[in-house]
Amino acid sequence: MTAKTPLTVLGLGPMGQAMVTRFLDAGHPTTVWNRTPSRADALVAEGAVRAATAADAVAANRLLVLSLTDYAAMDDVLAGVDLAGRVVVNLSSETPGKTVEAAARLAGRGAELLVGGVMANAEMVGHPDAYVFYSGPREVFDRHADALAVIGRPDYLGADHGLAQLLYQAQLDVFLTSLAAMLHGIALARSAGVSAERFAPYLSDNVSTLSMYVPGIAKHVDSGEHPGDLATTAMMGATAAHVVGASEAAGIDAGLPGAVKSLYDRAIAAGHGKDSFTALVNVLRG
Repeated sequence: MTAKTPLTVLGLGPMGQAMVTRFLDAGHPTTVWNRTPSRADALVAEGAVRAATAADAVAANRLLVLSLTDYAAMDDVLAGVDLAGRVVVNLSSETPGKTVEAAARLAGRGAELLVGGVMANAEMVGHPDAYVFYSGPREVFDRHADALAVIGRPDYLGADHGLAQLLYQAQLDVFLTSLAAMLHGIALARSAGVSAERFAPYLSDNVSTLSMYVPGIAKHVDSGEHPGDLATTAMMGATAAHVVGASEAAGIDAGLPGAVKSLYDRAIAAGHGKDSFTALVNVLRG
C-alpha cells in the first residue's frame, strides 16, 4: 500500500476541523495548529498530531493546508517561519490581486503557493458534491491532487494564482446575494403577517427554478445577443420598480431591490429596453 502524504493544517475553525477529519479518515498523517489550542483537542483524539507553535507545524511537513480568515492572517501566522521547500495550499478567502501579491511574497521565502476556493460548507467537506477551485503551478497541483481530492473534487483552472479566487468570489457573489434576497422576500411577506414558515414552500419553489435560466444566460452573454422575445428589460425593470415600491410601503429596507432597479434603469437608458434582461451584463461591465 502506498503511504499517504503527510500534511499540516493551520487554522481549526469549522472548515479546518472538517478537513482534518477527512484527511485522517483517508489515512493522511496530519499535524494541526491553531491559535486557540483547545480547538485541536477533538482532532488529536481522532489521531492528529498537535504542534505547539506555527513554526513547529510548518517544520513537521512539506505540504501545508491553510484554513484562515484571509491572506493577512496567513502573513501573521507564518511571520518569521522558515518556509523553504514548502507548498502552501491556502484555502482562505481573499481578493485575486492580494492573492497574486501573496504568491510573490511566498516565492521570495522559498515556498510555492497553490490557491484554493472551497465550494462547500463544513458539513459538505469531503462530500461527492463538494469541489474546490485551484490555481497556481500545474506541477504543484498535480503532485498533491490526490491528497487534496479528499476534501472535495479538485478543479484546476490554470497557473494564474488569482483565477481560483476570482471564480470563488464569483460564486460567493451569487450565493451571498441570493441569501440576502431570500431574507428580503421573507421580510416583505412577514410585513403582511405571513410567517416565514408559511412562505418557505413558495420561496423554495422560486429558488429551485433559477437553475433553468443558467444555460440561456450563458449563451446570450457569450454571444452578445440578447433577444427580448420572452421578457424585455423594460418589462422587468417595471417589475423591479414595483418591488422597491412594495418594500418602501411595508417599511422594509429597499437597498437591495433598489440596487437591482438601478441596473435596469441604466440598461434601459443605454438603449436595451427591448432586449432581454441578460443585456444588464453590459451595464455591469461598465
